[in-house]
Parts: sequence; C-alpha cells; structure tokens
Amino acid sequence: YGAMSTQRLQKELKLLARSPLENMRTAPNPNDILEFHYVHFGHKGTPYEGGVYHGKLVFPKEYPFKPPSVIMMTPNGRFEPGKRICLSMSDFHPESWNPMWSVSSILTGLESFFYETTRTAGSVESSMAQKVAYARASMAVNIKSVMFRKLFNDIIVDWREKGGGEDAAAASVAVAEANANAAPAVTWRHL
Repeated sequence: YGAMSTQRLQKELKLLARSPLENMRTAPNPNDILEFHYVHFGHKGTPYEGGVYHGKLVFPKEYPFKPPSVIMMTPNGRFEPGKRICLSMSDFHPESWNPMWSVSSILTGLESFFYETTRTAGSVESSMAQKVAYARASMAVNIKSVMFRKLFNDIIVDWREKGGGEDAAAASVAVAEANANAAPAVTWRHL
C-alpha cells in the first residue's frame, strides 16, 4: 500500500500545482508525503476575514482506500486546534469514504464546512468577537510553528511586509478580551 499512496499523493501534488485551490495553499511535509499541510485564508465578509488558518491532512498508508485525518492547527473559533475533525471525508467515517476523493476535494469540503455552524466532533462554539480576534491573531500563532515557517515562509514574509509583526501583540490582547467577554467555548465530541 505505501508505494501506491505515495504515488497517488505525488500525482495530486502535481495537479494542485497546476490548478491551485482558491483561498487555500498546500504543501506536503518534506519528510513525509503522508502529511499534507494546508493554509486556508479566511473569506471576506465573514468573522474569519484576514485569518490565516494552518492545518494538516494525515493520510494512512492505505490511501486512497482509506480516508485521512483532518486537523486544524490555528485557533479559529470553529474547530478545536490540534484535534481531528469529523467530516464525511475523514477517518471518522471510513464507511462513506470514496477513493476517488482527493486532497483537493477534501480541502474544498473542509472549506465549505468551516463556514457552517453544524456541530461535529472537533468543532467548538464561539462568539463572533472571538472568531474575529482569532482571525486577527492567526499569523502571530502560525509563525510559532516550525512546519508553518518551513512550508509557508512566503506568507510570513508578505505578512511582515504589510506590517503584521507590529500587530501581533495587539492581536493577542484582542483574543484575551474576546475570550473574557464570551461564554466558554463548547467543544463537541463524536459519540
């Protein structure tokens, strides 16, 4: 299985290079192609606007016959950072997995689900103010990640050129204030 999953993911990587997803960047871990990292850029007109959300897809050796884990690393007010997210295209539902699905289709599904309020394992409830504060603080969080810096350094450079570094401390204060003024976040677990 290992060789098949590697070949399939290398093919998908080439397809993504030719036809990148809108509002999304992807890159495999240079030491392990079974770990694909992504960055989702928050849509304008939403509480996530301006947010830069880092996550990863962790593929099993049996891919494409078994689904990946889907994880969001950056705090965002929609999904619990570092926890697996329950999607029909994730390892929570191997019975609904379709081997024709790809990195592109998984991330497109995740992006759509990101803007919903449907409860699922790995999701959290938060206020609009919290989501806005997390969006504002997202890059200050991301630059602490070694893998983010390694794979998406150009995003960091662009952010700093636009003055993002000076805003990092203010963003952290905004998150603390939004959390202090909101009801505690509710985390949903898979039953």
